[in-house]
Amino acid sequence: MPEFINLSVYQFTPLADLPELKARLLALTVTSELKGTILLSPEGINLFVAGTRSAADGLMFELRAVAGLAGLTPKESLSAKQPFSKMLVKIKKEIIAFGVEDIDPAKRPTEKLSARTLKQWLDEGRPLTLLDTRNDYEVRMGTFKGAVPAAIDTFREFPGAVEKLPATLKDQPIVMFCTGGIRCEKAGPYMEKAGFKNVYQLDGGILKYFEECGGAHYEGECFVFDYRVGVDPELKETASALCFTCQMPLKESEQSDPRYVPGETCPHCYDRVRTKLLT
Repeated sequence: MPEFINLSVYQFTPLADLPELKARLLALTVTSELKGTILLSPEGINLFVAGTRSAADGLMFELRAVAGLAGLTPKESLSAKQPFSKMLVKIKKEIIAFGVEDIDPAKRPTEKLSARTLKQWLDEGRPLTLLDTRNDYEVRMGTFKGAVPAAIDTFREFPGAVEKLPATLKDQPIVMFCTGGIRCEKAGPYMEKAGFKNVYQLDGGILKYFEECGGAHYEGECFVFDYRVGVDPELKETASALCFTCQMPLKESEQSDPRYVPGETCPHCYDRVRTKLLT
């Protein structure tokens, strides 16, 4: 059985001629039977695609020929089956929806902290605050020990979450993190604009940390946005599932709950669904 290469990469850089680039990439991906999503915008590119090794290499060759994308270095993982059902190439206003003007990671990036450096700091017990910028449903699947969750349902709520952080954190070291790093690219500059003076972002996010440092200082798994639902610190697919009705990720223990009926309900939506059926 052939293995599929899962590619994940983004780059904040000014891009032009987006309709022409979209058409070229769509033709290439369809021909090579790649599947997933490529988002293009004036601020850059964000993609999650999967296919054979030759198809993945062909896509990266094409992308690196585009002005501003020569240095693209994707994160890779393997899967036994194609994790995506179709291929989409879209032009968007933003490659990660944030909704705040004047945040330009290409011109004013937040300082990046490598995975190995973060592990070293945590090993040393260095005083810092780990800030999880992901949505609540992702955080509940796993996060770094002692991390502070942003307590948000969508990334657009992050500015409001920053307002609720203690003012004492403005002068203390903060290391923010997300799945692959892209959300922190905007969250970091926003926090600096809000007066936080010592902010770092985990370069490559949790997935890069897993790749280089395994599960040290981390509890649980990492939610991913494809059929795998979650991956463990070895970047292997976990037994987690997704509720068909409410789209909540479910740990293996939750799938043993009598309220979990595949394709119908789970512990998180059972009462709501039952109430709706009875009214």
